[in-house]
Amino acid sequence: MALLRYGINSSLEIESSSAITADGPQWSSLAEPDEAVSAALDEPIDYPPLAKCTTPGDRVVLALDRGVPQAAEVTAAVVHALLRAGVGGDGISVLTSDDNEDGAAEDPCRLVEAGQREQIRVIVHDPADRRQLAYLAADSSGEAILVSRALHDADMVLPIGCFHDERAAGYFGIHGAVYPAFSDAKTIQRFRGLGSLDQSGERRRELTEQVDNVAWLLGVNLTVQVIPAGGGRIMRVLAGESDSVRRRGRELYDSLWSKKVSGRAGLVVAAIEGPAAEQTWENLGRVLRTAGNFTEEGGAIAVCCDLSARPGPAVRHLAGEPSRAKAVRHIGRHRPPDALPAAQIAAALDRNKVYLLSRLEPAAVEELDMVPLENSAQLSRLVQQYSSCTLLADAQYIIPIAEQ
Repeated sequence: MALLRYGINSSLEIESSSAITADGPQWSSLAEPDEAVSAALDEPIDYPPLAKCTTPGDRVVLALDRGVPQAAEVTAAVVHALLRAGVGGDGISVLTSDDNEDGAAEDPCRLVEAGQREQIRVIVHDPADRRQLAYLAADSSGEAILVSRALHDADMVLPIGCFHDERAAGYFGIHGAVYPAFSDAKTIQRFRGLGSLDQSGERRRELTEQVDNVAWLLGVNLTVQVIPAGGGRIMRVLAGESDSVRRRGRELYDSLWSKKVSGRAGLVVAAIEGPAAEQTWENLGRVLRTAGNFTEEGGAIAVCCDLSARPGPAVRHLAGEPSRAKAVRHIGRHRPPDALPAAQIAAALDRNKVYLLSRLEPAAVEELDMVPLENSAQLSRLVQQYSSCTLLADAQYIIPIAEQ
């Protein structure tokens, strides 16, 4: 019997002699992530402590990326470290986005002490508001690079991000917490092009280089990055010089999340564990892409999650268009906010039968040509129908590695 956790506090017991869990190292999440952040900033990697590289009058902007586990805990710890270093509370701003799929944006400073919280400015970035944007430079083709005015005017930009598989849809490296996240609407839409889904393609490399170049233009030298432990928790916090953190973080992430594909199974059961911030369409797309690497041609994928957010325009178009290929072409032209996960869902449906255990209405799941599962008992019966089964926990983070 194997246990697979999903959602906020749900689990499945898989009774199958053929069920195996993909190989990979074990991990333990941090009991006190705020202490880990403080320790990382006290002794940054290849970078001086905050007290030696900041002054009381500095304007410091924390660029908080989407999807950072325990974001409020991490943000509060970074704020407290800056205050201890002598930076004034009125000189600290937290820049965040409002594109949560459920529309309920969490206050990133909710854990900062009340008296200090009143001094800190929280800026919700609106890429369509030209007043919030500033010209930074021209790119190689002469186009204007526009970024949040808060980033442009800051004395120090401090990104807070989360490592992912380098090939994950929508992930463009550690500086993605700055750009295109906090640029103009046109740029953000450009980064949604389906060409970036080609994991080894030239387009993806070009976009990543653009991201790094903008970070260099902004003078980003210090970064805070977390290694996810799954379940919406953190395994490790790294802070320091950007390139050094990139190298060390990549080593840690790859060693933790690389899973060998020793053989393909008829059924892959993949789970998304954690709070609402993990239960997204973006993660569903990533999970389906990963699970496909472990599934036989024509096999099935069952995803277990607590997804309840209303689908975005691309997923709705995919559900409403009789021709899946035509829908993908439309999504590729218009590039709505959920273009990448919609394209990954379409690709998975072209290859495999997909079952979904979620909090979505069954009719909404059926409109996407997926098969809704209403409870764990239905999944258990499904597992018994296949002679081989692979289980993937926290599949949105997994790096599939072909066994030689």
